[in-house]
Amino acid sequence: MLCRRVARLVQRRFIASIAHTRAKERIDVVDSTRPFTGQFFDTFNRKHDYLRISLTEKCNLRCFYCMPSEGVELSPDGNLLTNSEVLRLARLFVQSGVTKIRLTGGEPTVRKGIMELMGDFNQLRQHGLKSLAMTTNGIALHRRLPGLVDNGLTHLNLSLDTLDPFKFEIITRRRGHDAVLKALDVALRLPIETVKLNVVVIRGLNDSEVLDFVGLTREKPISVRFIEFMPFTGNKWDKKKMVPSTEILERIRTQYPSVQRASDELNDTARSWYIPGFAGNFGFISSMSDHFCGTCNRLRLTTDGQIKVCLFDPKEISLRDIMRAGASDHEILQVIHQAVLGKKAKHAGMEDIDVVTNRPMILIGHHLPKLIPTRSPMSKLRLPLVNISALNPGPAQLRVYSTKAQLTHLDEHGRASMVDVSDKNPAKRTATATGRIFITKTAYELITSTYPERKESSTASKAFEKARRKGDALTVAQLAGIMGAKRTADLIPLCHPLALSKVDVRLVPEVTSGDSANTSRQKDRHSVHCSVTVTCEGKTGVEMEALTAVSVSLLTVWDMLKAVAGQEMEIGEIIVKAKAGGRSGDFNRTQ
Repeated sequence: MLCRRVARLVQRRFIASIAHTRAKERIDVVDSTRPFTGQFFDTFNRKHDYLRISLTEKCNLRCFYCMPSEGVELSPDGNLLTNSEVLRLARLFVQSGVTKIRLTGGEPTVRKGIMELMGDFNQLRQHGLKSLAMTTNGIALHRRLPGLVDNGLTHLNLSLDTLDPFKFEIITRRRGHDAVLKALDVALRLPIETVKLNVVVIRGLNDSEVLDFVGLTREKPISVRFIEFMPFTGNKWDKKKMVPSTEILERIRTQYPSVQRASDELNDTARSWYIPGFAGNFGFISSMSDHFCGTCNRLRLTTDGQIKVCLFDPKEISLRDIMRAGASDHEILQVIHQAVLGKKAKHAGMEDIDVVTNRPMILIGHHLPKLIPTRSPMSKLRLPLVNISALNPGPAQLRVYSTKAQLTHLDEHGRASMVDVSDKNPAKRTATATGRIFITKTAYELITSTYPERKESSTASKAFEKARRKGDALTVAQLAGIMGAKRTADLIPLCHPLALSKVDVRLVPEVTSGDSANTSRQKDRHSVHCSVTVTCEGKTGVEMEALTAVSVSLLTVWDMLKAVAGQEMEIGEIIVKAKAGGRSGDFNRTQ
């Protein structure tokens, strides 16, 4: 009897579970086909009225938490949104309830025509735009800032992670600390509604400066925002390096016991605090330890036209592709609506955030294996929402950061690879490279005195004798250059080993007369000019062999003369002067 009751109970629960699952599926179908009502609401009734637009993938800094050390792949120029495309999409967002636009990057100030573009965004106020903000590293800002404000900029966020110029170079891999501080001073003198300082806090690097940043708010009406170190592709995120906001606050309380909680604006990402009597305030963006997903109202538009509904979600939809396929404004809005409906309640915890398929922070694009599943009403457009990697060009059409041409020694995955020359026919190839080492007058006299037509210097010192014991400097350097050319494939990892027909190395001592009109060149300059011509019958060129020979020859001259001129010599002007043979044709440098 008992067994029958248990069996019936299990059966009822199983049936109820199936009914619940089917009901949820029906609700999901209704949600996914919910008609667009003119504003962007997700399935959790969050209204999205804040759009962040990335204007460029380029940046004039290389912050390690933002960009992988090996660099990033940039989209081909044709894949990036044009000004008119950016403005069209921005207008659609604003007409659908977006009241705040923030311009980001990369670094937005390096976008060509940023001043005019700012003015064009400002024209969207007639459609309901209320706030026009920018997040910038400030490196190239202080001269442009007054014009940007005149063209509509209302809010400014400056990224500055340290008050120590030396540490700034460690974090950013570039100089420019003074330029950022200058931009901050200019900003505080302009009619900007809010000026914020973004500080990414990393344990063991800059967390000791928290109180120094808080001290800035004593006199300056700024808002310092401490941001938790966040994981993105290639930034070597480590939980141990992340300093929770609660820990930072306790440090501040120790120094400033009177610190008080400030009222936050609706949907604000930062939890704000202030110290009574201070001109500014500070806050925390706790994306890792205490997320603010429940009130998130942000959408992101990447430089290449993808919409991201969550910073930590790798799924994207290409608005660029449907726009270029001829979609109407209504059809584009429907796609944005479907993307917003796919937004999750919150992003994954810090242990589970996807840093494999999500973009590096600087690109927030490529290699994304997923897309938001949707039952799109756009079937009539005949452009199904498919894997972005199928829409985007393959890696062969991408380029490494700050390099416009494709790198021949990288494979489709960005790894080092020797060029395949198996399909090439052997041909006669030559290359000439030149270079120069600047030496002292004493060293010049020493090397020229070894020639029969010159007399021995009567002023030879012990240093002279030490250098002379190494033999004829130029003869040794000539032999070293020939050997260097023959060993190029052993020195340069991806060079092909070649059977060289001839290596001609010439080293000529020269004196360049001083220029009385140029105070920096009033004295004669002494140097040794090196010219190398390499010839072979092969499938690839010999430019690297010629360059290697020049470099090794000049380094040998340095070694031979360092006893008398080691601290004053300078090697430079190493170039390929000419080449002949091969598919790319002949080349002669005219200057």
